[in-house]
Amino acid sequence: MTNVDDRVAEMVENARRQIAARKKQREELAAARRRGLAARHAQKLRHFADRLDNSTPAASAA
Repeated sequence: MTNVDDRVAEMVENARRQIAARKKQREELAAARRRGLAARHAQKLRHFADRLDNSTPAASAA
């Protein structure tokens, strides 16, 4: 009976490790996604600011 209990405990421990590994991976992917979205948004704002800067002198040239 001890062998069965040991095997069950081993299976439970393996399952817990897998769950923890998947959770860590999800957290890492979520963090990478947040960084990517922040960088994308910053690039969009820089592009928008450049467009405003480029259009201002042309409008005031008279």
